[in-house]
Amino acid sequence: MVTPFHTLTCAANVGQLREIAEFVDECAERFGLDVKRTFGLQVAVEEAFVNICSYAYPEGNGEVIIAAGAEGDSLVLEISDNGTPFNVLKLPDPDTTLDITNRDIGGLGGYFIRRLTDNVCYRRENGQNILTLLLQRTS
Repeated sequence: MVTPFHTLTCAANVGQLREIAEFVDECAERFGLDVKRTFGLQVAVEEAFVNICSYAYPEGNGEVIIAAGAEGDSLVLEISDNGTPFNVLKLPDPDTTLDITNRDIGGLGGYFIRRLTDNVCYRRENGQNILTLLLQRTS
């Protein structure tokens, strides 16, 4: 991770979504992302966070750390947790050609994360899930 300019630590609980949205807005504004790119980042981070809340901590008690930094002309967000290993990037893309009434419920989170960021990677390191999202200042 690049040196973070802003870090948020919070409980892995969907009740924290407002705080996370405010954090992402602050980071995007500080970095100079436009409204469209900021919205995409908001969706990607929310999907990643909800996955952590749903799958990383089946017992319900856990923590998430989001660190934001800049690398050249890119905003980098690193989302980490100590929960159950889960690589959202291994989920298959949904068949978006199907009519919405013929699709299974769920399964779009990983797809949105991949589509709304310029680069995303996952690693498991020292007992942590680490998801890194990269968004260039301009698309």
